[in-house]
Amino acid sequence: MTLFDDDTATTEPADARSRVRMTIAYDGTGFSGFSVQPGGIKTVGGALGDAVAKVLKHPVRFTVAGRTDAGVHAWGNVVHFDSPLAPEELDLERLQRAVNKMCKPRIVVRDAVVAADGFDARFSAVARRYRYTVLNRDVPDPFLHATTWQVEAPLDLRSMQLACDPLYGEHDFSSFCRKPPDPSGSNVRRLHDARWVDLGDGILRFDVEASSFCQQMVRSLVGTLVDVGLGRKRAGEISWILRSQDRSLAGQLAPPQGLCLWEVVYP
Repeated sequence: MTLFDDDTATTEPADARSRVRMTIAYDGTGFSGFSVQPGGIKTVGGALGDAVAKVLKHPVRFTVAGRTDAGVHAWGNVVHFDSPLAPEELDLERLQRAVNKMCKPRIVVRDAVVAADGFDARFSAVARRYRYTVLNRDVPDPFLHATTWQVEAPLDLRSMQLACDPLYGEHDFSSFCRKPPDPSGSNVRRLHDARWVDLGDGILRFDVEASSFCQQMVRSLVGTLVDVGLGRKRAGEISWILRSQDRSLAGQLAPPQGLCLWEVVYP
C-alpha cells in the first residue's frame, strides 16, 4: 500500500519513530508525473512508494519537494516519509540498494538518511533549481531525444539572455502559470536566477532558480523565451507580458522532456 500527500505540511503519525529523507533521480518518460494517482496510473511516486513499502514492510506516505508533471525528469528531487521503525532499526543502505535494484534505471535513490528534527521535504526547502535543455540543430539526435526539445531554426541566444532580465525578483507569474486550483491561491513567486548557457554543438540550457514554482511555469517561460530567440517576440515584450498577468500573451508550452528538476536547496 502506498499513500501520497504533497499539498499540505505533514504531521508525524502517532506511531512514527523516524523520518527518512531521500534524494531521488528519475527519467520521467512514460510516467504520469510524480504524484500517486488512482486507477493504477503509472507514476514515479507510485513505483517508488511500492518499492519502499515492500522493503520496509509498512505503508509509506511521501511528501515531495517538487511535484513534477508527466514526462518531466529529476536529478535532485527530495522526498520524506515517516516510519514506525526506530532509527537503529532502519538499515537505509540496504533500503537504497534494494529499491534501486527494483526501480533502476528509471528511478534511483541517490541517498537515504534519517532526517533532522522538523525537516519537511517541501516546506523546509528555500529554493528549487530547474534545467531545461534545447537542441538547436536541424538534424535530430537519437541519443538526446528523450531529454531535449529540438528547435530546428537558429535561435538568437543574446536576445534570449536579455529577455531573462525582467523575470528577476518577486512577481505575479500568472502569465506563465496555470490558474491555481484554489481560487484563493497565488502565483506570486520570487525568482533568484534565470540564464541561458551555451554548451556548444547546438545545445542550449536554461537554468532557473526560484523560491518555488507554480504549475508549468518553467515550461511556459522556456516556450516564451524560445519565441524571442526565433524573432516571434522581442526581449522588451517580456516585462509587459509579465505585468499583464494574461496567460494568452505568453508563448507556447515547451515540451516536458527537456525539463529536469536539478536540485532542491535547504538551509
